[in-house]
Amino acid sequence: MLIIMKIIIVTIISIFFAFLIGLFLIPYLKKKRKNQTLSTYLLKRHSMKSNTPTMGGLIFIIPPIVITLILIFLGKIIPSYNLFIVLFTFFSYGMIGFIDDALIIKRHNNQGLSESVKLILQILCATVIFYMFLKGGNEPLLWIHTINFKLNIGWLYGIFILLVLTGSSNAVNLTDGLDGLAGGLSLISFFTLGIITLNTGWLEGYMEITLFIFSLVGSLISFLMFNTYPAKIFMGDTGSLALGATMGITAILTRHEILLIIIGIVFVIETITCLIQRWYYKFTKKRIFPMTPIHHTFEQIIPESEVVKIFWLIGLIGCLLSLLFGVWI
Repeated sequence: MLIIMKIIIVTIISIFFAFLIGLFLIPYLKKKRKNQTLSTYLLKRHSMKSNTPTMGGLIFIIPPIVITLILIFLGKIIPSYNLFIVLFTFFSYGMIGFIDDALIIKRHNNQGLSESVKLILQILCATVIFYMFLKGGNEPLLWIHTINFKLNIGWLYGIFILLVLTGSSNAVNLTDGLDGLAGGLSLISFFTLGIITLNTGWLEGYMEITLFIFSLVGSLISFLMFNTYPAKIFMGDTGSLALGATMGITAILTRHEILLIIIGIVFVIETITCLIQRWYYKFTKKRIFPMTPIHHTFEQIIPESEVVKIFWLIGLIGCLLSLLFGVWI
């Protein structure tokens, strides 16, 4: 019961902390004209959003990091390599996104970091994370709990970590196109990952990671107060890359990498449809879907807010199935 009370307290504190950040950050960004630059592809439908500030990911990035560090300083939680892996992943990918957002704002177009520079930065981060992963006593195993399958792949696990982090971070980034969509799905996903992490008693630092995750859940609750339709602020790459990478590293540490596909089923669908569209167009010069990411296709049929609700529901169903499989079975 003690850990449950800690989770509740941390979540509540994070809600208030993030809400206060939002109250001060949004007017500041508006004053400094830190607005999202919209693609001309979407400008007609989303023209009213052109004056909405971005970098809103700071609302839910700052509280979990600050609260966790304060708890460590006060001796309320015991730091571990695994906790620092999560913190480093969250912060480093958030910084990559922050630099990307800053360049977009400075240039007044959608040209932030190039794909090659982003990849180099992600490789560097993944290398550090892999080193910390091994230093923390974790084995480089492909591990499927259900059939008790384990395979030690050595240094190749570093490439596996890179693929998971790159895939998950970019998946959330692609999904961040409608007010509240990526934020709401991330809230549902992290709540699920928090429950799964709480049930991985064999993982060193699992309780501390659980508290961090629920601190993030609380911060996302407040972020959605500002981000749901009509959005007062966008999370930007600052938020989406941090969220996606943290989902990935949490799944890796808890050995639920495959289950992450179901937890983030909407993120997976968004990514797959984008890849299909891109490759199909490359070879045929035709499109399968009217628009991608796929939420824009649905947006042509039903209102934006309804698309978000439907996608949230799909994400919730995926997460409930994941809990059934990941916790009960």
